[in-house]
Amino acid sequence: MNIPAAASPEPTTKPSPPGGEGEPVNQRSRAYEGFRQQIIDARIRPGQFVSQRELMELLEMPLAAVRELVPRLEAAGLIKTVPKRGLQIASVDMKLIRNAWQVRAMVEREAVINFARVASPKTLAKLIESHEAILERALQPQPDATLERDAQAVDWGLHDLMVDTIGNEILSEIYRVNSLHVRLIRYDADSMRPVQVVPAMREHLEFLHALASRDLDAALAHMISHIEQSKHRVLAGMLLAGQEPSYRFQTSGANGLRP
Repeated sequence: MNIPAAASPEPTTKPSPPGGEGEPVNQRSRAYEGFRQQIIDARIRPGQFVSQRELMELLEMPLAAVRELVPRLEAAGLIKTVPKRGLQIASVDMKLIRNAWQVRAMVEREAVINFARVASPKTLAKLIESHEAILERALQPQPDATLERDAQAVDWGLHDLMVDTIGNEILSEIYRVNSLHVRLIRYDADSMRPVQVVPAMREHLEFLHALASRDLDAALAHMISHIEQSKHRVLAGMLLAGQEPSYRFQTSGANGLRP
């Protein structure tokens, strides 16, 4: 299916979080953003036990803000309160993997359809250029020290941009919470190692070139395939590391991390 040229401009800023534009930045929202950044930076491990006071130190927030944060994290499935043990970061299991990738597929299908309609040739050219630059670095005999970080920024940047372009704040928030689950899963599987960057970037480029050619059917097929392949890479990474996903929350070892 061919698609017309961009019909409307893309948003230049991300949608405001639910609650309305100009909502005061309070301690609870700062605490949540701090927790989110800890996951993005892989400083919080799946299955790890933490106390509220440890979260205070980690997030550099007062205890009151952390206590207000906990119910939100529990509702999002990012932590679980374990009696007499404390707070446990969500562990990776097959149910979480299945649910997280199902949400990705559902949301991103609609995002692709919308993005194909509104993305300008200039935007697509810039995205292609940034992906090609990462791919070139990943193909070097000795990948540089910042490749993993930069690859994740380019990878997630494309997906976030497509979802945000829909302009639905509720959907963007749902997608971002789900993305935190995906990041925890990827952390457990170590799935953004240099050897994994190459196929991910190539899949993105196939998708972007289909968009640039205004071929919606091909673009959808490439994105659906990419999402499925990313799930397979996660599972393969976990098996390679000797981590067989369980079907329940796992307990931690004495050092607070999963055995």
